[in-house]
Amino acid sequence: MSALEATELRMGYTSGKLRTEILRGLSLTVEASQLTLIAGPSGCGKSTLLSILSGLQRPDAGNVTALGEDIWRGNRHAQDRFRLLHTGFVFQGFNLFPALSALEQVMLPLGYMGVDDPAAEVRGRAALEEVGLGERMRLLPAELSGGEKQRVAIARALVKQPQLLFADEPTSSLDAANGQIVIDTLRRIAHDHATTVLCVSHDPRLVRYADRVLEMEDGVILNDRRVAPAGQVEAAS
Repeated sequence: MSALEATELRMGYTSGKLRTEILRGLSLTVEASQLTLIAGPSGCGKSTLLSILSGLQRPDAGNVTALGEDIWRGNRHAQDRFRLLHTGFVFQGFNLFPALSALEQVMLPLGYMGVDDPAAEVRGRAALEEVGLGERMRLLPAELSGGEKQRVAIARALVKQPQLLFADEPTSSLDAANGQIVIDTLRRIAHDHATTVLCVSHDPRLVRYADRVLEMEDGVILNDRRVAPAGQVEAAS
């Protein structure tokens, strides 16, 4: 079952008389309840693709269907509402508020969803416990390590109980130990919560933990591989 479908996506920009194509008629499907990795070198278009698939950026051409809905149909309010209710985001730069504790960071999106404070705190505590930060929830970002900040960001996405979770280079600024924790957490979210996790990264450590690897280069997908449970990569059928 597919959670995301994209058809003939095209994206580019013009500088003077020069036209640079970022996505070149790219089509794909992303299966539900799996960790799918989009891998490739810097500049290949993978972050642009993630932005389009998550509804943050409109392509020049092509269509995206998420959870059976055309994400570009309707007005901006409807698109924002869809992202609020159904998606979570994890970014390379953490995107935490300096004056908020870890728990307050995680509770924040629930307020926009209409969840009252007591219920939001219960869910926030549970999300932080799940990522191993139960004893750190009262700390500010300045008091947390890089890996802990990224786990707060994951908890903030997870607390919404999203069907779709998008991660953009989530391990690129982390050391090996913290990067491994983040990788393990993303895989567990996909399998234990039945969440569709789509991650873009050039970090080779992610490959053996993904259920599927899409290799990108120059705006197209060159290879589609499945990863066996033991970590051996197999060609997709």
